[in-house]
Amino acid sequence: MRKPTYAAFRVQFLRQYFVHKNWLWLVDMMRVLRIFYPKTIKEVLMTDYFGSCLCGTVSFEVKGNFDSFYLCHCQHCQKDTGSAHAANLFSQSAKLVWRTGADAVTSFTLPGTHHSKSFCKLCGSALPNTQNAGLLVVPAGCLDTEISMTPTAHLFSSSKAVWDRALGELPEFDRLPD
Repeated sequence: MRKPTYAAFRVQFLRQYFVHKNWLWLVDMMRVLRIFYPKTIKEVLMTDYFGSCLCGTVSFEVKGNFDSFYLCHCQHCQKDTGSAHAANLFSQSAKLVWRTGADAVTSFTLPGTHHSKSFCKLCGSALPNTQNAGLLVVPAGCLDTEISMTPTAHLFSSSKAVWDRALGELPEFDRLPD
């Protein structure tokens, strides 16, 4: 019997974990994994994410996992997104690789604050930011790869826009209404 490729095994491993959702099963599979594939468990569970800007000039890859996913309602995030909140993924260990258009990425840091943002010079799309040392911040909306992580928490909820407080009560449409 031929040993499956590492990539094929990793996909099968993750699919089975999400089916079983059982930590004992996961521990058993880790033992098997160490025997047949000498990579660390962290490397097995590590995921690659891909993303891009709206105009397609900039594309990137995030190698690793996200630690948290916050919806920030602070006034700075409201201003720089033009919306109710920012939706950002955070990682202290993932690595960012610019695939195309790195020269089209620019950054802005609000003086006197830790608030910073990276974006495409051509279309203005929010892009991953590494302005804070040791921290990768990725706007969730710029990812082309689906993420299974749900938001960890709302931040600065006391700063929510007044019109943001009852959004759950509004009707929903699959596309623009007629």
